Amino acid sequence: MTKYIPMKQLSLSAAAVGMVMLAASCGQPTSQGQLVGDYSNRTTYTEPVPIGMVRIPTGYMKSGYSDEDFKSSMDAPVRTFNMIGFYMDATEITNAQYRQFVNWVRDSIAHVMLGHVEPDDNGVDRINWKERINYRSEDVQDQLMTMYIDASANPLGYKMLNTDMLTYAYKKYDGLMHAKNPGTPYNQYVYDKNPKIYPDTAVWIRQFSYSNNEPIAKQYFNFQAFDEYPVVGVSWTQANAFCHWRTQLWKGERQARKQYFEGEFQLPTEMEWEWAARGGRDLSPYPWGGPYIVNQKGCYLANFKPGRGDYSADGGLYTVKAKAYWPNDYGLYNMSGNVAEWTATPYVTNAYNDNLYSDLNPDVVQRISENDATWQKLVVVKGGSWRDTKQFLNISNRDKEFADTAKAHIGFRTMIRYISSSLTNK
Repeated sequence: MTKYIPMKQLSLSAAAVGMVMLAASCGQPTSQGQLVGDYSNRTTYTEPVPIGMVRIPTGYMKSGYSDEDFKSSMDAPVRTFNMIGFYMDATEITNAQYRQFVNWVRDSIAHVMLGHVEPDDNGVDRINWKERINYRSEDVQDQLMTMYIDASANPLGYKMLNTDMLTYAYKKYDGLMHAKNPGTPYNQYVYDKNPKIYPDTAVWIRQFSYSNNEPIAKQYFNFQAFDEYPVVGVSWTQANAFCHWRTQLWKGERQARKQYFEGEFQLPTEMEWEWAARGGRDLSPYPWGGPYIVNQKGCYLANFKPGRGDYSADGGLYTVKAKAYWPNDYGLYNMSGNVAEWTATPYVTNAYNDNLYSDLNPDVVQRISENDATWQKLVVVKGGSWRDTKQFLNISNRDKEFADTAKAHIGFRTMIRYISSSLTNK
């Protein structure tokens, strides 16, 4: 039986079909009615490689104590993980590199105090970096008076910069926690940060009782002889502020040149650090392989505390230059020894045993807050340092320190992830 369709309804149906066909035909003139994808507003993409970084490939590793658990902590049994590639600093962040951050913060505060600020297209005040600051000018010094400690209040008898004024204010968005709580407001996961960023140079004195380290405390960060030495006296909080600043610095430059930008500089997770440190050598105790800490000529392969405490036997009484000794097979220097390094991972004793780690890009999903109790602020530190014995140089060794603490033997290096190229190791 033929179904009767009213003429009015038929006309409406025909009109609707016509509108759909018209919309489809007007969408992409060159598609010829085919599904060809939308590639508008695309630019030629060339993966930028930040200066001083090396490529760490995608792969899998056996992590954990491959040699000895000398502390009998049982906190890192052998497990297999799959790791996605990234770029990492070939060396620890040096004094000269961190000073660039300190001076940027100093100059930004001075620019604001001097009124070198202009609104951008969105009405947001931006610093006019084209303006120059003559810090030797008496007029400028008068306007920046609050940034300095007066000579009369300084035991050394001269006017000096008040480093407590050097704070870096920024906002941190926690996308991970937001993703775990869909439907909640975006701004609920944006946190204001404002840490002091000048290194604690007094750690050389406080950390070592009955030891005359005042000379190196005065010179280490600012004296030109130590420019290429790793920065120390920087807390985990300060290291994260440096990462944010470096991201914004590079992002701003590339966007000004209309170049593509992705990723952000961060501290490596514990597993990323270990994956990079191994240099492709499965279950090796040290970045150079092992099991020995000297080469065939009897020369030490890292800066640590040999024997019963002969600090200088390896060529360095304290730290050494960031590019001292041979790099591992990925081109990374001093992954063991010289200074221990902050990671992004909170320290959880049973992270391995309790399967808190996934087997794909493992990390402890836990956040450290300024309001947390002190015992909740422990962060994983890796690599051992100039003041540690050889056992601490083992790649798998898990050390820890409080996030708001600075030490004379702890520094850091940064990394950045490029996902697309890492999936194929190209």
